[in-house]
Amino acid sequence: MNFDDLPIKKDTPINMVEKEDLSTYSENELSERTARLKAEILRTEQEIKAKQSSKSAAEAFFKS
Repeated sequence: MNFDDLPIKKDTPINMVEKEDLSTYSENELSERTARLKAEILRTEQEIKAKQSSKSAAEAFFKS
């Protein structure tokens, strides 16, 4: 089973973030939000790299 092929749930946290009304936030709140979202992007990218590394190691092991 390939998990990438599974349908994405509609009520995921990221979907809720995307639908949020930003007009109620102050400039400072929006700046903080942007900083936190950028930090989350970095954390997510690190996890992707870790998974790719793990996948590559497994593929190399089983090719031997």
